[in-house]
Amino acid sequence: MYIYDSVQKTKRLFTPQNEGKATLYVCGPTVYDDAHLGHAKSALVFDLLTRVLKANGYAVTYARNITDIDDKIIKKAQEQNKTIQEITEFYTNAFHKEMEAIGVSRPDLEPKATESLDAMFTLIQKLIDSNHAYKTVDGDVYFDTSSDSEYLSLSKRVQEEEDKINRVQNSSHKKNSADFALWKNVKDGTLTFDSPFGAGRPGWHVECSAMIEKHFIKEHVPEQSDKCPWGTKFAVDIHGGGADLLFPHHENEAAQTRCGTNHTLANYWMHNGFVNIDGEKMSKSLGNSFFLKDALKIYDGEVLRFYLLSTHYRSNFNFNEEDLSASKKRLDKIYRLKKRLFGLAFENEKTLFTEELLKALSDDMNISNALALIDAMITHANETLDTAGKHKELKTATLSNLAYIEEILGFGVKNPFEYFQSGIDEKTKAKITELIILRDEAKKVKDFLTSDKIRDEILACGVTIMDTPQGTFWEQV
Repeated sequence: MYIYDSVQKTKRLFTPQNEGKATLYVCGPTVYDDAHLGHAKSALVFDLLTRVLKANGYAVTYARNITDIDDKIIKKAQEQNKTIQEITEFYTNAFHKEMEAIGVSRPDLEPKATESLDAMFTLIQKLIDSNHAYKTVDGDVYFDTSSDSEYLSLSKRVQEEEDKINRVQNSSHKKNSADFALWKNVKDGTLTFDSPFGAGRPGWHVECSAMIEKHFIKEHVPEQSDKCPWGTKFAVDIHGGGADLLFPHHENEAAQTRCGTNHTLANYWMHNGFVNIDGEKMSKSLGNSFFLKDALKIYDGEVLRFYLLSTHYRSNFNFNEEDLSASKKRLDKIYRLKKRLFGLAFENEKTLFTEELLKALSDDMNISNALALIDAMITHANETLDTAGKHKELKTATLSNLAYIEEILGFGVKNPFEYFQSGIDEKTKAKITELIILRDEAKKVKDFLTSDKIRDEILACGVTIMDTPQGTFWEQV
């Protein structure tokens, strides 16, 4: 399996530290607002990565954090006259619900900032003790970037003079303009936490480094020592997130871990591209943020999943309705083939197709090649099924192929008839369900005149029906 390393800027053979096991940490949402399509893209990318890793036989431990301490959360609570906990719980639950709608599985670990303060205190103190951090007269604690000879090695960034000025962060007490806050002394009457450094709030960057130490290092080490497990060099195998996180967030995370521990944060760095809407980078500051919840009101979650995964994860994604419509037609083909074979029993088996599909996805998740393989498989299956014969072997192989697509890509997970019901309102769906029950009852007593009348009433709803051994199914015309 090959992964493109954003830092080394090349595809690298994936070799985990512990044979047969893969560890992955991804930066999750700050829960002060609804998830947008950028959040969805990132979550889908790393959901796919975990599926591909598992398909290659790795036991995966996947962590994605929840940032529930942030100035934006406090501002939202003040604006809505709610408690901070009410805000964070509402948006965390909304995030989970929307991720489920697009088929994203929950990570194995989902640490929250509020649950990780002790781990942050420990890391900050280590950085102070090793002279990589300092406390100002204002009570803030900053990371001393000049103490780290490898600072900016991750992003390969050259700090310009203008950038140095812009990043002073309104503090004249910093040693260097690039220094960033590990702990912020707060005296404005808002949310604060007691700490060895005084009451305040943690800096954003320290959160992830501390969580990784807590969940991927300590739990594996006898007697909770500071030594890395089994002499490993990296805290996790893979660290991921959006491309916008490479600098400064991931750069600062890497510096903290490098200087505060005896290991490097990650062996592989993966970053997904931006989401644009009709060519413009999605940004709340630009006012063109497209919330996932709004997209889900119009489009089925699986349609969005297919569309957002249809271009390579490292490429910037241009979201527009024309491309989404074309993408849906491609997904429709999977479901039409699935419907054609609906109800047939089969034993799952490996096929040449499943081997080639895994090979494509194991090449830095080459989705273009994967979708081309799927298109070719569907075309071949349909052309063969159109010819005379029972085609038992083809049907078994095709059903195995469809099951594998569902498992590794999350496409085709629904009943094919229910999939084609998208666009019908709930009131009409309830009416059709009731009519089908009445029609079945009429057929049982051989009242075919009534059953035919009910059938016509069902068809008048703009749907077609199909009687199968598994029952009566319908779909939108």
